[in-house]
Amino acid sequence: MIIVDSCGWLEWFSDGKLADAYEKYLADPDSLLIPAIILFEVYKILKREVGEEKALLAAGYMKNSPVIPLDETLALAAADIALKKSLAMADAIIVATARATDCKIITSDSELKDQPGVKYIPKN
Repeated sequence: MIIVDSCGWLEWFSDGKLADAYEKYLADPDSLLIPAIILFEVYKILKREVGEEKALLAAGYMKNSPVIPLDETLALAAADIALKKSLAMADAIIVATARATDCKIITSDSELKDQPGVKYIPKN
C-alpha cells in the first residue's frame, strides 16, 4: 500500500507536468490509502481553482480507496513527528499515517523528501 501526497493528486487531476509520473501510483485504487488530511487538501484546492463539480468528482475517485481518519493516536504521533522533524501539521499527519499503516509516501514536497519511506518525485 502507498500514500500519494496531495501534490501528486493535484498534478494528476489537473494534468500537470508531473501527471504521468504520478499516474502509475494513482491508477489502482486498491493499492492506495488516503489520509483524511489529503482528501481535505485536494478537495479544497480543486474547489478553489477549478470549481466544486470537479472537486467533488476528484473526491469521489479518491474515496474508492480507504480514507484513514485522524484519530487521537495519529494526532499525538503527528504532533511528536512535527516537533522532532520540524514539519508542518499536514505533513506530520501524513508521515504519522504512513508509519502507522506501513505505507510508502509518494510526493514532490521537498519538506518530505528526506523522511524514511518516501519516494520523492522532483518538480523539475
